[in-house]
Amino acid sequence: MIETVIESTSIYEGRIVHLHVDTVQLPDGRHAKREVVGHGGAVCIVPLRDNETVLLIRQFRLPAGKVLLEIPAGGLEKGENPDDSAMRELREETGYRAGNLRRLFAMYLAPGYSTELIHTYLATDLSEDALDQDEDENLELVPMSLNDAIALIFTGEIEDAKTIAGLFAAQQILQETA
Repeated sequence: MIETVIESTSIYEGRIVHLHVDTVQLPDGRHAKREVVGHGGAVCIVPLRDNETVLLIRQFRLPAGKVLLEIPAGGLEKGENPDDSAMRELREETGYRAGNLRRLFAMYLAPGYSTELIHTYLATDLSEDALDQDEDENLELVPMSLNDAIALIFTGEIEDAKTIAGLFAAQQILQETA
């Protein structure tokens, strides 16, 4: 089942991603090409201001061509621990610090072509403690009930995969602790 990389050609090196084309040897000995988007990883956070209110972010996403409603998220800085990254991103994007930051799970965004692994957290016991936003971000904080956010998944108003997974996980945890 394992493919072995026998050659790798770099096509593009960017600030966030790099693209390379790998020649792999398949288990049966044949060769194939794989286009891979290399990514350093990311975090996403479901911030609950209380057991009913989630803090979402509204921002324009160029690849989607529209404004999306998402949970806070951001890339890992080189060598950064995901827990530290989650707290930093939460403070930058929402203006809140978590008194309790619980790691939920990690997921590959698109393992067919990308190495991006997103670490997902639940943030509770929030208190105001803002950091400056990244200079290239234009975000709007959107508090809403977790139930309303879940409903927006089914109306198509929330389309972001990390947000959908994170909201359902938070809902499950709250149901288990109720």
